Amino acid sequence: MGQQFVWRLQSRFSSIRRASVILQHLRMSKHTETAEVLLERRGCAGVITLNRPKLLNALSLNMIRQIYPQLKKWERDPDTFLIIIKGAGGKAFCAGGDIKALSEAKKAGQTLSQDLFREEYILNNAIASCQKPYVALIDGITMGGGVGLSVHGQFRVATERSLFAMPETGIGLFPDVGGGYFLPRLQGKLGYFLALTGFRLKGRDVHRAGIATHFVDSEKLHVLEEELLALKSPSAEDVAGVLESYHAKSKMGQDKSIIFEEHMDKINSCFSANTVEQILENLRQDGSPFAMEQIKVINKMSPTSLKITLRQLMEGSTKTLQEVLTMEYRLTQACMEGHDFHEGVRAVLIDKDQTPKWKPADLKDVTDEDLNSYFKSLGSRDLKF
Repeated sequence: MGQQFVWRLQSRFSSIRRASVILQHLRMSKHTETAEVLLERRGCAGVITLNRPKLLNALSLNMIRQIYPQLKKWERDPDTFLIIIKGAGGKAFCAGGDIKALSEAKKAGQTLSQDLFREEYILNNAIASCQKPYVALIDGITMGGGVGLSVHGQFRVATERSLFAMPETGIGLFPDVGGGYFLPRLQGKLGYFLALTGFRLKGRDVHRAGIATHFVDSEKLHVLEEELLALKSPSAEDVAGVLESYHAKSKMGQDKSIIFEEHMDKINSCFSANTVEQILENLRQDGSPFAMEQIKVINKMSPTSLKITLRQLMEGSTKTLQEVLTMEYRLTQACMEGHDFHEGVRAVLIDKDQTPKWKPADLKDVTDEDLNSYFKSLGSRDLKF
């Protein structure tokens, strides 16, 4: 009788222990599944994985608040020699920020639009000034906020699946996250063209345009990453050497002509004007199918956004990155107060009718006075690094 009682007791304890282990495992699984960003120390590197594959790894304030302190910690850590950032799921590196949430928060009187842009731009600047080699694997869709997490880093690796665009003029915004810094520094007037039209670059063209520093076949990314992680106390030159060797071996898409190359003369001549109206006039006078297509595209964009964007890039061409981000922060806060951003979000993301009603609806009605108000200092609310 005594032995049976002990056996039953042991059996019950064993069941409880087993249930406890299962519960703990489920809790851990749930945490792993819902973690928006994974931060791991592997080999010689700190590895950041954007982990919202169903949302194309859209960047949230919560993710920014996890990435920034860890980036600074790894930068100071003598045993971390390299930082790698990548996206989960195979479709996107990062398709941008959650702009729908921004619009909803602003309408509800919340401070998300102030906090997110401020902290995102501080992170963009930290990536640009990072003292450790920073490698962004921009495999898949890379737009908006995803560009900010990659383009300012020392190394950017594109693949045949890369899709780059800054489509913000189509939602009543402008190409931010330092777009005013890197876009005017691309070859000729390519950056102005990309900014105003939201034109998409794919695959090897992302490298040819200067957005990426290297091109690697997507099937080789895993072995490239493993080779980088296995390096012993690597310098930036060692990292560059590994990336160069993979870049040199990649033959995919090499024979394809550069999508923008045949139009580069037109882009340079038409987009060199100082006003959006003159750019459109240049395109009209050119009259080629390519030029007429760009007129059609530009005419769909927010007139206010177009004028903001052109001035942003012209001013940004002579500013430092920090000065550009300070300017862009002012612009975001003004856009949040305006009409077009919320209307763009409604038309593209909520109702999805794709027919935004811009106010003003015509370029001629966006005055210099209107434009100046977007660029005004915010005083004590200005972005500080």
